[in-house]
Amino acid sequence: MASPPYHRGFAERFAARMKLLRMIANLGYGSRREVAAMFADGRITDASGAPLYGDDVRAHAQVRIDGQPLDPARGVVLMLHKPVGCTCSTRDPGRVVYDLLPARFRRRDPIIAPVGRLDRDTSGLLLLTDDGALLHRITAPRTHLPKRYEAELAQDLRGDEAALFASGALMLDSETTPLAPATLEVLAPRRVRLVLSEGRYHQVRRMFAACGNRVVSLHRSGVGGLGLGDLQAGQWRRLEASDIAQIFATS
Repeated sequence: MASPPYHRGFAERFAARMKLLRMIANLGYGSRREVAAMFADGRITDASGAPLYGDDVRAHAQVRIDGQPLDPARGVVLMLHKPVGCTCSTRDPGRVVYDLLPARFRRRDPIIAPVGRLDRDTSGLLLLTDDGALLHRITAPRTHLPKRYEAELAQDLRGDEAALFASGALMLDSETTPLAPATLEVLAPRRVRLVLSEGRYHQVRRMFAACGNRVVSLHRSGVGGLGLGDLQAGQWRRLEASDIAQIFATS
């Protein structure tokens, strides 16, 4: 049976009852003390420019800070085209995906977290959200969302990889259960497209290692029915309800 369409109704009703001081602090604009100072300075107003106060309750869309609309409300889903060299972490000695987003997003409560992981050397489509239920729905094994990858290999394919990956019998080192069947499309002797329905640790790299080959570069181009489109490396955009529904269009 098809999964119900995702909607933001709960998040909107929750935010509608929240006092502005807490709501704005949770969006990462500052501590409660810092946000209180913003109210005292008259920086927080309604859409007409009338001052608002910390104990007020207003719809998210009616609030302005320095004349600008607020960042997206709780329940936001982002799509990021992750470049090589970034890690899916809040803290790392090198570059992290949060460096590509507005600085406030790292301070939100709840935080906007990656949905799954792409390792430092893998590029492509990365989803982020502060909606725990949606995150779980996307990552739950029973959902079987297809993930599409393009890989460049160090050596020519030997010829039996597609059948092996589709068999559902491939075992990886240190694993106790075989991999679910995966679809391999050969694009060139050393270039392939691979569709997986699960997401084990470094799965694509380990699958080709089991065949005596090595992945030189790896790119995730799609999750479910959602693709990157014309989103360039390092860019992100907020997903609308129609985009989120597209994720589950093939499940």
